[in-house]
Amino acid sequence: MSEMKSTPHIKLEEGGYFAKTVLMPGDPLRSSKIAHDYLEDLKLVNNVRGVQGYTGLYKGEPVSVMASGMGMPSIGIYSYELFNFFGVENIIRIGSAGTIQENIHVRDIVFGQGACTDSRYAETFKLQGTFAPIADFGVLSVAVEEASKLGATYHVGNLLSSDVFYGDNTTANPAWQKMGVMAIEMEAAALYMNAARAKKKALAMCTISDSLVTGEVTTAEERQNSFTQMMEIALNTAIRL
Repeated sequence: MSEMKSTPHIKLEEGGYFAKTVLMPGDPLRSSKIAHDYLEDLKLVNNVRGVQGYTGLYKGEPVSVMASGMGMPSIGIYSYELFNFFGVENIIRIGSAGTIQENIHVRDIVFGQGACTDSRYAETFKLQGTFAPIADFGVLSVAVEEASKLGATYHVGNLLSSDVFYGDNTTANPAWQKMGVMAIEMEAAALYMNAARAKKKALAMCTISDSLVTGEVTTAEERQNSFTQMMEIALNTAIRL
């Protein structure tokens, strides 16, 4: 499929392109910060709705960074268009999550080997059953290796991609906790499903920003330091794909 210059949500700036691997934080401001802090020969390649997509070089290799927004509908749109219309092969979500396990602490990194969900996103694929969204094992393996090199504290397992940030169901989190789900975020399942349908590769990695078990939270400075480690893992992974 030939690459497009524009879709309803992405418009390549003159001379712009997306690298084969795109890092996707939720926040457009974080996308800008990552790009300016880590990439050389930087170019703004998309700014529709202020989403801010950049392409540059990391250790001499092209890498793109673009925000996904919050929630599965938002990352669903952007990942679909990147995979299907702009030649992107790999998307690595880099975000934050709240842990629901006592042995996982703030500033730890979690890799979503799988992504459970309370969303009905999978119904759009007309499946006669339940689909299990999983990360690409090759990308996951590289990311875990890079985390080990940096001495990061990390965990690999199931995430919960939830449609709800504020909710009245007080029994939901304990039920997921009993099933060994590591942490809650809001995007990974849709990303994994879009990757599967497009025959592309995806991984979600998140820094734990708070504990829904102990009430532990990170300060702004702590989040910045721990997120920096996650960025380095993601970037070092991206240039090996």
